[in-house]
Amino acid sequence: MTFTKFMLMLVCLMSCTMVAEDAKVTELLAKDFQDLPGKEGVLLTVEYPPGAVDPIHRHNAHGFIYVLEGSIVMRVKGGKEMTLTAGQTFYEGPQDVHVVGRNASQTQPARFIVFLVKNKFAPVLVPAAE
Repeated sequence: MTFTKFMLMLVCLMSCTMVAEDAKVTELLAKDFQDLPGKEGVLLTVEYPPGAVDPIHRHNAHGFIYVLEGSIVMRVKGGKEMTLTAGQTFYEGPQDVHVVGRNASQTQPARFIVFLVKNKFAPVLVPAAE
């Protein structure tokens, strides 16, 4: 194999592995908290296709995660990386920066529920720097 063919094959392989599908986020419910003016609860499902990776972000909310199926890897800045499987939970607070969020598998999807307590009208996700 010539060097040129080898480099072309390497570039193709790298681009294929770097292009993972985005997570599918579905809002199930949003409800104002009458006893907490200006706050709301939002319930979401997130589906990670195989190999899916989230960008670094924050929620500016209390986030409660429950894994339904598959395996996900989560870490907030200053915390330790955790691999979670079905039935396990994760929490991130309003000041946390979510630096790792991904499907642990390159071949199987993962699904989880997210419950956020946030300011009404605030976005669910805000891009952040590490």
